[in-house]
Amino acid sequence: MSKKIIDKEMIESVVSALKTVKDKTPLVYHLTNMVTINDCANITLAIGGSPLMSFCIEEIEEITKFSSSVVLNIGTMDKSMKEMAIEVGKIANRLGKPVVLDPVGVGATKARKNLIKSLLKEVKFSVIKGNMAEIKAILDMESLSRGVDSLEGNDSGEELVRLASKKFDTVIAITGEVDYIGDEKTVFKLNNGHKIMGLVTGTGCMISSLIGSFLGGGNSPVVSAVAGVLAMGIAGELAEKNFIGTGTLKVNIMDNISNLDEDIIRKNEKLSSAI
Repeated sequence: MSKKIIDKEMIESVVSALKTVKDKTPLVYHLTNMVTINDCANITLAIGGSPLMSFCIEEIEEITKFSSSVVLNIGTMDKSMKEMAIEVGKIANRLGKPVVLDPVGVGATKARKNLIKSLLKEVKFSVIKGNMAEIKAILDMESLSRGVDSLEGNDSGEELVRLASKKFDTVIAITGEVDYIGDEKTVFKLNNGHKIMGLVTGTGCMISSLIGSFLGGGNSPVVSAVAGVLAMGIAGELAEKNFIGTGTLKVNIMDNISNLDEDIIRKNEKLSSAI
């Protein structure tokens, strides 16, 4: 099958995935970053999902049962996060719920590395989403980072997606100036987005929520990952055109996600594949 056909089919799948989210309003359970928790809740609502946030270990099994998908984000890791994350992941696996892992700042400290190693050993993830430094860190490769921010270029993104997908048996999404999403067989490259998005905290966390929403709508992991990253890229790109400051930038990104439709996707997508 030609790359042109693969690319067209993926865009058709993304358009269909957006419709399923809006039709089904999937409930997305977040065990997530306290810094961006409100943004993650609002972006889930904006794309058409329904967010649920809880840090109470006594209710996680009950919550996971009626959730459509789960997002695990270790951005503001603490003792309760360490205790709950693996348990939530295991429960989700047992109940057949798709799980997104966002290993925020995994390369920054030993404690984060140890938690992610345990998660990767104990939990099966549908999608792992991170920046270049985070994906290199989970592969035990040398990486450049400052706290939760990557200082890496991402020219090797396609190769890293394939390596990480093979090692962890999951779909990998690497975000950056250029985004790479896929598995061992096919990697999609996205050129949407704008560097100005880095002026607002939380866009990466919000991508995980978008991916969780698409997964909760019953879409495949690779389609959900592409759809989530593409949606944020388009939203940020459009927001930059009306940029007047960082406060309105975040609001405009939210607005653009809530207004995202088939025509906007088709007009703005910059997707290509590598078989």
